[in-house]
Amino acid sequence: MSEMLIIFAVIAFTCVVANTISRKHGMPALLLFMCLGMLFGSDGIFKIPFEDYDTLQQISTVALIFIIFYGGFSTKWQTAKPVIKEATLLSTVGVLLTALLTCAFCYYVLYLNFAESFLIGATISSTDAASVFSILRFNKLNLKYSTAPMLELESGSNDPFSYVLTIIGIAIYVGCGLETIPLLFIKQILFGIGVGVVVALLAVLLLKRTNLIASAGLSIFLIAGALFSFAFADVIDGNGLLSVYIFGIILGNAKIQDTKALVNFFDNITFMAQVLIFFMLGLTAFPRNIPQIFLVGTLIFLFITFVARPVSVFALLLPFKAKVNQCVLISWAGLRGAASIVFAAAVVAGVALPEKYDLFHIIFLIALLSVSIQGTLLPYVSRKLDMIDDKSDVTKTFNDYQEELAFSLIEMNIDKNHIWKNKLIKDITFPENTLVITIKRGDKNLVPNGNTEILEGDNIVLNSPVYNSKAGVLDEILINSKHKWKDKKISEINLGEGKLIVMISRNGKTIIPKGRTVIKEGDTLVLYKE
Repeated sequence: MSEMLIIFAVIAFTCVVANTISRKHGMPALLLFMCLGMLFGSDGIFKIPFEDYDTLQQISTVALIFIIFYGGFSTKWQTAKPVIKEATLLSTVGVLLTALLTCAFCYYVLYLNFAESFLIGATISSTDAASVFSILRFNKLNLKYSTAPMLELESGSNDPFSYVLTIIGIAIYVGCGLETIPLLFIKQILFGIGVGVVVALLAVLLLKRTNLIASAGLSIFLIAGALFSFAFADVIDGNGLLSVYIFGIILGNAKIQDTKALVNFFDNITFMAQVLIFFMLGLTAFPRNIPQIFLVGTLIFLFITFVARPVSVFALLLPFKAKVNQCVLISWAGLRGAASIVFAAAVVAGVALPEKYDLFHIIFLIALLSVSIQGTLLPYVSRKLDMIDDKSDVTKTFNDYQEELAFSLIEMNIDKNHIWKNKLIKDITFPENTLVITIKRGDKNLVPNGNTEILEGDNIVLNSPVYNSKAGVLDEILINSKHKWKDKKISEINLGEGKLIVMISRNGKTIIPKGRTVIKEGDTLVLYKE
């Protein structure tokens, strides 16, 4: 027991150090975790024996639940909404196109049989949420044309669809009738969506309408909800991963209490899940098997990276008038990773594949090449394609803003018509807890007191508490080139009852909006909602 704890502690410490090294040198941390797993595995230095694909699949699935839930929970709907159509197409039709093209390549070029070709295409068809989230955040890749939220939404939602294709592939391989496939597909999608929506709405109802869930137990409640969403959907033949993702999106955008604390908590939990899943995948791999499948795996990787993924992206995004450099970057950012290897492990655990078709190590090699080459070069490719946007902040794509200051400073100019002109500070009714810090009068800065008179031309700085009201909420809306409000005056926009645009951030400057203010591309609107 003590020896196992020591080994676990050493592994955990090594992964934390590897994460720090990766940040300093620009390497994807998840690649290092995978390599550490191989280092500790049967073919590595420490030779820890582990070849239980069934256990790997079960543990990795639990880790994926947390990763996918957090992907949904941290999705900022207002930011993702303008690109929802494109992201949805990429995560569904794009996954299907990638799988079918890869299947055709394996069948017609590599001469694998159809069932095995389809299984390879299905398991490798999705982009990896953990890898994409990690690289976007760690490298602070602020991308043009709302590309970051598109990638984030696509990578967070396409694993479920790839999982459906993998289940269909297993059904084909074991000889199930083709007539059962459509029903299986429909059940997976409809039951997955249905369970996710119902469980999420019930959770929101409990949190907002009752006092049953204490603040201290909120994180445990959400963990239980995510696990229940997956398990119940799975029991009734629905897609558990899709259910978890929808559960996360609804809860993350429901404006529940202590959201920032929850984001910090699940950020750490997800990091642990990423460490666990990539380390175990590396631990299960046998590097001595890589040379046998190196050529096949490399050819499939090259085909997906330079043919299947680009064809899918261009075919789906060009009708939306996406720019060529954006399509190229989205193609390059289609990283393969943990989910694909987990699906491969599920296939190996449930299907007796011939040894010559070492599916697990083929998919493992493709993911290793993808994370190491595509992941490492993603910042470089983004710069070369002129896709870096210095005016945006990729963290605003996610619901994980840093804590605000406890106060804000307000600057006011006193003109000849101002109601405070010629009044003493003690005679003015300020908002509660508001303090006049300084008055700039000509070339002098005055420290005021209650008897200080405010004069025309004064520049006053007030200290006021930040907004923290439960009566309404603030949302941010990024105006991209396709947004319906672009180039319109605020007076021409129908916001709906109880809504107001309170601020516009434009090129680093703050604008207090008026009816005649024109909304421009690149603006970030702060919207108040009752």
